[in-house]
Amino acid sequence: MIHSLFLINHAGDIFLEKHWKSVISRSVCDYFFEAKEKAVEPENVPPVLQTPHHYLISIYRDKLFFLSVVQTEVPPLFVIEFLHRVADTIQDYFGDCSESLINDNVVTVYELLEEMLDNGFPLATESNVLKEMIRPPTILRSVVNTLTGTTVFAEIQGVIEASVRLTGMPDLSMTFMNPSLLDDVSFHPCVRFKRWESERALSFIPPDGNFTLMNYHVSSQNLVTIPVYVKQNICFFETGPCGRLDITIGPKQTMGKTVEALMVTIHMPKAVLSANLTATQGNYTYDLATKVLVWDIGKLNPQKLPNLRGSLSLQSGAPKPEDNPSLNIDLKIQQVAISGLKVSRLEMNGEKYKPFKGVKYLTKAGNFQVRT
Repeated sequence: MIHSLFLINHAGDIFLEKHWKSVISRSVCDYFFEAKEKAVEPENVPPVLQTPHHYLISIYRDKLFFLSVVQTEVPPLFVIEFLHRVADTIQDYFGDCSESLINDNVVTVYELLEEMLDNGFPLATESNVLKEMIRPPTILRSVVNTLTGTTVFAEIQGVIEASVRLTGMPDLSMTFMNPSLLDDVSFHPCVRFKRWESERALSFIPPDGNFTLMNYHVSSQNLVTIPVYVKQNICFFETGPCGRLDITIGPKQTMGKTVEALMVTIHMPKAVLSANLTATQGNYTYDLATKVLVWDIGKLNPQKLPNLRGSLSLQSGAPKPEDNPSLNIDLKIQQVAISGLKVSRLEMNGEKYKPFKGVKYLTKAGNFQVRT
């Protein structure tokens, strides 16, 4: 029924789009923008617009337009009711239905839309049902997000690694639930680029063995979700050769998965001689020669957040360090692609046998740095 959904702010900028079948170009919204310009007030934009190939059905809520694209005739009120359900669900989950909140929780929003529609038809639209599948953010998490500062810069470098063991000449086709997330892509030579340009689908005859099918990049900071938060306090006193360190790490956006191989590395100032610390989880080491403090946490326990605190000893007579050190975070999350990219379908043509198909997701920290 519903082919695509576009979220448009009051200024007329598309800040989120979701496609349940093949990708429809944003140019289809030009008909809506023309109607918006003719309307005196946003509320006066016609809720149903007919284009040569689509129907555009929209609502206006909280200074946002929810614009759906439909390819066949359907009862407009049915679509309008669903769009209001989407807005109600966002407001119920995040406390408000605003552009900034949607951008801050974009991965969760995509998950909700994926559950609310199945191949374009309404599936789970009740909040109590959705909350059983997708945990809403808690008040504590919202407070933590406020207290732990802001993201200076964030991007995602992703890769799709393939392992193929098939006989004959199978012709494979892979589609994604949300390919619009990707800013920049590069492919293995076996991929047919024209199919990607027209349908945002990967069509290829694979080589045998392991190979990199695609590299992708997500540079829009609003779409990059930081999986953990860090509360830190590292200070050096004006008088006396000492300082204090207090670090706590907790889950932020892990989609219910466990953070593994969590490690914090800190390059201390040269004046720091030793560290007398207590870790509630994991172990720490301080290398006097390299001045590197490593806190190996392992798996993150969300019920009892790991904390490292204690005193730092400085060389006698050494001046107070001018700059506090930065924290470098390493982590892994199995079965989660923090970019939000998900494989929708993998099909094989050209051969009669039925292959085994599987998809695994993995998130790894690259250069994840927290400034103190």
